[in-house]
Amino acid sequence: MRKLLGGFYLLYAAIVFFILMVMVCPFILLSMGIFNEKTGRKISFWFLKFWAWGFSLLTCLWFTTRGTPIDTRRAYIYVGNHSSFLDAIAIVLGIPQAFSPLGKIEMLKIPVFGWIYKRLVVMIDRSSRESRDHSVAELRKDLAEGQSILIFPEGTMNKTDQPLAPFYDGAFRLAIETQTPILPFAIRNSRAHLPRTDPLLLNPGIIKTVFGEAIEVKGLVAEDLEKLKQKTFDAILNLLEK
Repeated sequence: MRKLLGGFYLLYAAIVFFILMVMVCPFILLSMGIFNEKTGRKISFWFLKFWAWGFSLLTCLWFTTRGTPIDTRRAYIYVGNHSSFLDAIAIVLGIPQAFSPLGKIEMLKIPVFGWIYKRLVVMIDRSSRESRDHSVAELRKDLAEGQSILIFPEGTMNKTDQPLAPFYDGAFRLAIETQTPILPFAIRNSRAHLPRTDPLLLNPGIIKTVFGEAIEVKGLVAEDLEKLKQKTFDAILNLLEK
């Protein structure tokens, strides 16, 4: 019975998701077409906020944010855990400034969402060295222009029974190379409300995003990468466990 009700709820949530996406899609496409990339992204960010808030209100999936105040005058590399499709809503509502996320190229296949995704996300095909190099170059350019970026260091959605999967090096190498601080965050409860392995168990409730202290990297060199990665891993784990 729970899965049956969850199935209807999942269908309803999917319909809400796509209707709202269709509503904001023209405005985002227009913003990205009229203005330069940086300005268009900032304007599009507010339309995404509308989409995310609308989804939250209409589905009774509430998203809260707390933790260390963020100085939005600075650029950061946002780094956090990833365990559910709901994380996309959480980060749009939680991060208080426009940002460039790194995302998988496979998401382009999703109708409507893929159109927006193509324009706002730095895409990566992990099977292609050329794609990986191009993605890093794009992220480095955004940071140089004062644009924050987002990288899920687990590489993909965590399907293990552990709170965090092992981290890839990319975010930390980029932080050291560009001397950009890392801002760790933890999304709590998203897997409990929409399990990746069994989406029919979708249920309403509160998903919490918690931000930690920025991790400064000034003066760090390539040899400090593993130490920085472990420090960030521990910070996110601590946020999850609290």
